[in-house]
Amino acid sequence: MDTQDPVLARLLDQVLTAQQTQTPLDIRGGSTKAFYGGVPRGEPLDMRALAGISSHEPTDLVVTVRAGTLLSELEAALGEHGQCLPFEPPRFNTPGSDGGTVGDMVAAGLAGPARAAVGRVRDFVLGATMLNGRGELLTFGGQVMKNVAGYDVSRLMAGSMGVLGLLCEVSLKVLPMLAAQTTLEFEQDEAQALDWFNALRAQPLPITASSWHGGRLRLRLAGARAAVRSAAQSLEGVPVDANEAARWWRDIRDHHLAYFGIDAAALAAGECLWRLSVPASAPPLALPGTAFIEWGGAQRWIRTAAPATDVPAAASLAGGHATLFRAADKSTGTFSPLTAPLMRIHRELKRALDPAGIFNRGRLYSEF
Repeated sequence: MDTQDPVLARLLDQVLTAQQTQTPLDIRGGSTKAFYGGVPRGEPLDMRALAGISSHEPTDLVVTVRAGTLLSELEAALGEHGQCLPFEPPRFNTPGSDGGTVGDMVAAGLAGPARAAVGRVRDFVLGATMLNGRGELLTFGGQVMKNVAGYDVSRLMAGSMGVLGLLCEVSLKVLPMLAAQTTLEFEQDEAQALDWFNALRAQPLPITASSWHGGRLRLRLAGARAAVRSAAQSLEGVPVDANEAARWWRDIRDHHLAYFGIDAAALAAGECLWRLSVPASAPPLALPGTAFIEWGGAQRWIRTAAPATDVPAAASLAGGHATLFRAADKSTGTFSPLTAPLMRIHRELKRALDPAGIFNRGRLYSEF
């Protein structure tokens, strides 16, 4: 990328002005994840004009794309070549929104139903170009997997909530779409489902997604046709209609299921949605409310009005951590507190890349 580019030049000018005046900037793409993390504050910095696919090498399974590009446009372009972003990034589209952008996707670092099978967003980030808080255009990584010597800042951008700098362009590894898939349904209670998820992990099955809620467990099998057919026969579940299955996994990905739709009245009454990351082998958690389980038991959503301290405590007791995903009051913090050594590393990295602290203040941790 070149700072002579008129769109990038405008962004650079806004960053330099903010740095000189100590004005915080609120980096915005599609604004579909404005609810996630700390409350946005600062002068809006709209990234949507910095859009377009810079290069796509289908035979190398690599795409380089500008941060303001709509995620839907990128996936449509990949689909023309039978390729996809295998981690299934969520949209969280709201009425009137054009949809999330590639920059949103990387900054949030959220993955969909296939996360347990294929990996995290950062596992697919090969390189990135960013503007730091001094207005310097920096490039990290490249367009192949083994391209980094030293500190890999490009992958640190994934899940950073924009606090490290302004992501301008990113190179991503993509994968071919799988040839076949089918979804099976089973009736099990929560404890049975968790036990069975553990048993399934020991078997060579092409499971690419799993969910449990309200006594209904669903598994998605995907891959080579023969492997999917054989696995489906061995599991003996009830096949789910292909259109219904596609809608089910898409609605989990984008939180369009009724379970995730906490309205304003419920939020005002103290109901919250928590995202828990725990060992998949952990038993059911002793928390009030209703649960929704993904990733073979490793990701558990809890919809509850329990005190804000109870859910993180239960997650910690199980060997994991909790994120306050949707709530009216996030004054206690969104993400689990870091240990002192980890927080020191975060602060030093923030100071090195954004010394004036202008980017997305408070979105990740209140300390920066």
